[in-house]
Amino acid sequence: MTDDSSPPPNSTSVLTWVRDSLRHRGIAGTLRYYSRELVDLLRDLTPARRKSRYGDIDFDFEHSVDTTWATVSLRTRLREWLSGGQYQPSEPALFREMLDSLPAVDGFTFIDLGSGKGRTLLMASDYPFQRIVGVELLAELNAIALQNIARYRSDSQQCFAIESHAADASRFAFPAGPTVLYLFNPFPRHVWRDVLANLYRSLLAPPRPVYLIYHNPVHQDIVAAESWLQELARTHQFVIYQAVMSD
Repeated sequence: MTDDSSPPPNSTSVLTWVRDSLRHRGIAGTLRYYSRELVDLLRDLTPARRKSRYGDIDFDFEHSVDTTWATVSLRTRLREWLSGGQYQPSEPALFREMLDSLPAVDGFTFIDLGSGKGRTLLMASDYPFQRIVGVELLAELNAIALQNIARYRSDSQQCFAIESHAADASRFAFPAGPTVLYLFNPFPRHVWRDVLANLYRSLLAPPRPVYLIYHNPVHQDIVAAESWLQELARTHQFVIYQAVMSD
C-alpha cells in the first residue's frame, strides 16, 4: 500500500527552489521574476518559436543524438521555470572558438555545470581532455544526456571518459586536477555566488590550473568581482577567466 501523504516525485525540489527564490528575492521580487520568466516560457511554446528552435538540430542528425532544445517537454520547461535555469545547447562552431581560445586543455578535466542534454560533453570529447563531466540539476535532462553519451560516435573523438550526473552545481565536489569549467549562463544570480564560493574553497587545497568559460555572460559582474579570477579573453558572446590564487 502506498503512502498517499508522501510528496509526489520532484515536489521537494520544487519547494526548495521556490523557498530559495523567496529567501534571495523576497515575495515581490519572486513574483516579478516568475511572472517575467512565465511570459518567456509561453512565448517559447508558440508554434513559430518552437519551429525556429529546430535550427540547432544539425548536430543531432550528424551524430544520432537528441540535444536540441525543441524536444524539451512542457513538464521539463515548467521545472526549468521554477528552478531558474533553462536548457539551451551550445552552437558547435562557437564552442570550438571558445575552447580554441584556451592556452591548453591536454590532460585537463572538462566540467559543464548545467549540462542539460549533454551536447557540450560530446563536443568536448573531440579535445584531449583526461575526463569530461556534466552536472545537471534536472534528472530528466541528465537521463537524456546519458543516452546521448552511450550513442555518440565521432571520428574526431579523443576523450572517451565521459560522465553526467544529476546534481546541484553549488554543491559539486570539484576534482583535484587541472580543470576547464564551462557555464552557459545556467543559474540565477544568487546561485552563481554559491557556485563561485564553492569553486574558491576547492582551489585552496590544492591550488591547480583552472579556466572558467562563461558563455552568454548575463551575470558577468558577479564573476568579474572575484579578484581571484583573471580575465584572459573576451567577446560579446563569452568571457574566459583563469583562477589565480595568491600565496
